Amino acid sequence: MAKYILLFSFFTFSLLRITAFSKKEKNHADKGFAVVELFTSEGCSSCPPADDAVADIQRQYKNNVFILCFHVDYWNYLGWKDAFSNSGYSERQKQYASAFSLNSIYTPQIVVNGETEFVGSDKSKLQKTIEKELSNSTNSSIEITARETDEKKISVSIKTGNQSNTKINIALLQLKAQSNVAGGENQGRQLRHINIVRDFKTTDATGKQTSVILALPTGLLKKNCSVIAFLQDKSTLHIIGAASIIIE
Repeated sequence: MAKYILLFSFFTFSLLRITAFSKKEKNHADKGFAVVELFTSEGCSSCPPADDAVADIQRQYKNNVFILCFHVDYWNYLGWKDAFSNSGYSERQKQYASAFSLNSIYTPQIVVNGETEFVGSDKSKLQKTIEKELSNSTNSSIEITARETDEKKISVSIKTGNQSNTKINIALLQLKAQSNVAGGENQGRQLRHINIVRDFKTTDATGKQTSVILALPTGLLKKNCSVIAFLQDKSTLHIIGAASIIIE
């Protein structure tokens, strides 16, 4: 059963499929796509089945399905602090809650293309939703490159078509990880994760080339990461295009 947390609780709430191995990746504008955002936490006992579900989906779909796992921070008070959690990811989930007119935020939650939300462990619904999105076409355009700098930063360059009222989100993903949980609801379990969002930036999509800098966490190598960029309507939060790239 999904875990629910009220938005107005006194607690503070404050993807990535590699689709090509070229130095520059351009999304296929005539084909459908699915950006899958999973909001999860190592402190929530309902989340491991959702983590497993998106891992299965990643093995099943080889193209145009982009998975991002956002680890939220509002379960950290239960005896285990999720090392991958970030208050900014909880805030992103709250934005979706407002867009979907939800009274609460919860884990595990999946949002597909900013349009459909449901309990993250519902793999059957996830598959059906992805199939529906892949059957659609898109006319967005994204070009992206990513390279590591000498300062252990990732410099990302993005160029999009001229899209009004649109923002572009750029995420650094750690492709795999596992944790031995020593406290909280998952105490004693070894959890496996994919496509963990380690840094996330948002900027306006102007139709011109834009550059952002992502931070590579200490001890993490670029070969174990990838970058995804996706266009999102500022008002509706619907996602209208996505592309991913490995890091040079």
